[in-house]
Amino acid sequence: MALKPDRIELLTDVSFFMNTTATRGGVVSVSTGGSGVAMDDANAVVAYASASSGLPVGVLLNDVVNLDLTRQHINWHKDEVQLGGKVTVLRQGQVTTNMIVSGAAPGAGSGAYVGANGLLGTDSDSGNNAKVGTFLSAKDSDGYAKVSVNIV
Repeated sequence: MALKPDRIELLTDVSFFMNTTATRGGVVSVSTGGSGVAMDDANAVVAYASASSGLPVGVLLNDVVNLDLTRQHINWHKDEVQLGGKVTVLRQGQVTTNMIVSGAAPGAGSGAYVGANGLLGTDSDSGNNAKVGTFLSAKDSDGYAKVSVNIV
């Protein structure tokens, strides 16, 4: 689990699709394929950017899975979404996640920036890329930290 259930969702967005499997809790960015403006525009695609660059959209709130739906059902209780489906993205709110750059030592009040592969890092960990919020705690013994997300 990369995202704990104790979260505050002030503003979410459900207008993006995701074409790669992913675990919730990281920051998704607009895919290089483009972005659409309509709610069901297939060009509105997000992904975990492999480099710490790109336009951050928000924190992914669903697990994106690739299941054979003729053999089993999506587990709605786990917030699973089938590959290529619409995902929920948190733009403003608060989450507790372990999707943090390896070796990063965030502290309460330090900025949260987009790192490679959708991970969160501090200013020095992420290469001074887009700020997505503020860390509200240091990492705990399990590697989780509380983050206030504010992407406008």
